[in-house]
Amino acid sequence: MIATLEQPQPAELRNLDAIVASLDGVNMNYGNIRALRGVDFQVRTGEVVALLGPNGAGKTTAVKLLLGLLQPNAGRARVFGGDPTNPENRMRTGAMLQVGRVPETLRVREHIDLFSSYYPRPMAPADVLAAVGLEKLGDRKFGDLSGGQRQRVLFALAICGDPDLLFLDEPTVGLDVEARRMLWDEIRRMVSRGKTVLLTTHYLQEADALADRVAVINQGEIIAQGTPSEIKAKTAGKRIRCITSLSLNALRQIPGVSDVKEDREAVELHAVAAEPIVRELLARDAGLSGLEVTSAGLEEAFLALTQDAGREGNRSN
Repeated sequence: MIATLEQPQPAELRNLDAIVASLDGVNMNYGNIRALRGVDFQVRTGEVVALLGPNGAGKTTAVKLLLGLLQPNAGRARVFGGDPTNPENRMRTGAMLQVGRVPETLRVREHIDLFSSYYPRPMAPADVLAAVGLEKLGDRKFGDLSGGQRQRVLFALAICGDPDLLFLDEPTVGLDVEARRMLWDEIRRMVSRGKTVLLTTHYLQEADALADRVAVINQGEIIAQGTPSEIKAKTAGKRIRCITSLSLNALRQIPGVSDVKEDREAVELHAVAAEPIVRELLARDAGLSGLEVTSAGLEEAFLALTQDAGREGNRSN
C-alpha cells in the first residue's frame, strides 16, 4: 500500500533561485552532424522541467551532456555548479535512460540493493518497491518481467539513491495508464521534498501534467521556454469542434482559421480567437450542431512551434 501523497508546493513557493544544472553555449557534433547548436538551458532547484522535441531534436544528447556521458565540442555543461563527472555530483543524481540495460539474471531486489550501494543515503528498498508498485515482484528475475514491469524497475533504480537531481528520459514508454499515473505521483512526491527533475517525453499530456516549465528543442536549438500555460498561450489558441455541411476547403477560407481536420463525423478547427469563427460558422450553416469550443493543448502548441521552426530552417538553407 502506498502512503498518502504529500501535496507538492507550487513552483512559485519553492526556492527556484539556485541553478542545479545548465548548458551554456553548448555545441555538440556527431561527425558532420550538429546535434546541439549554441544551447543555453537551465534547471533550477525544486522544479520539474520538461525538455520536448521531435525525434532527433537533441533531447537525449542534452541529457547525456548533463550526466557527463558526453563532452561538448564547445560551451559548458554544469551540474551543482561543477563538472557532471565529479563523483560527488554523480552521487547526487539519478538517471533513467531509454538505453537502460541491466543484467536479466539478477532479481529485482538485488538490482535495487546494488544501485543503492552507490549512494550515501539511499531510500529503504521496501519504500522503493512500494513507490513503483513492485512490492510483490522483488524476488522476480528481471528477465522474467513484462516490458512495463521492466520500465518500472528502471525507474526504481533511478530513484533508489534518493537523488537531488533526477533525469528521466521517456520514463513512461510502454506503461499502462495506472502505472503511468503511479510514476507521476512519485515524481510529484519527490518534488514536494525539494528534489529537481529534468524530464524528456513524447507524451505531451505528461509534460502538461508534471512540468513547472517547458523547453522546446528543434534541430538542436531551444526555440521556446516557459510554463506550460505560457507555451500554450503563445501558439495554441482555441479548438472548435462541430458537425457542419461546409466543406473542408470552405472552412479553411474562413478568416482566422489556422488549421482544419476531420474528426469522425465532425470537423475540428484551430484559431487564435474562437468567437468570430463561431459567428461565421453559424451564419453560413443554419444546421450546424455539436458545437464545442475548448482551449487547445500543449500538443497543438508543440506542433505549431516545431513546424514553424522547420519552415524557418528550410528558408535559411
